[in-house]
Amino acid sequence: MKSTKMYITVFGTTLLVLSAFAGQGMAGIDIAVGINVPPPPAYVMTAPPPVVLIPGTYVYVVPDINVQILFYHGLWWRPIEGRWYSSRSYNGPWRFVRIEKTPRVLIELPRDYYRIPRENRRIPHAELRANWDRWEKERHWDSQRREEHRDNYHERDRHEERRGDEGDRHFER
Repeated sequence: MKSTKMYITVFGTTLLVLSAFAGQGMAGIDIAVGINVPPPPAYVMTAPPPVVLIPGTYVYVVPDINVQILFYHGLWWRPIEGRWYSSRSYNGPWRFVRIEKTPRVLIELPRDYYRIPRENRRIPHAELRANWDRWEKERHWDSQRREEHRDNYHERDRHEERRGDEGDRHFER
């Protein structure tokens, strides 16, 4: 009887210890499913880049480089092969951003947004950093566009006034 009690005690203790380890082993299992997206190829700028406003948006593009780097809402963005990457710095490090987390304005940019005319104003990096959030809040570029539209409209009127006499004579004939 004594040996049976001893056997049950040893067996029970062993079972208890093994179940404790098994419980820890099960708790330590972690299943994660993810897509490992490599970072974009490195592109290092030796100085803070100027940017150019993409017309009709508050998105800025770095001109005159052979990769596409954008600035929008305080972050730098790189589109590569249908994927988007963002960074707090124009030189990275870049992190993958799922398409549903990418700002819609970036996804909907025209295909040729990076073909910026050379005469478009280059905004120095320091000016962008100091003003981008205020420009967005105050809709700065919208007022600029209204002024440009008004100036273009008045220029067209002045041009038509100069042509006015010729035009009137043309219709009088």
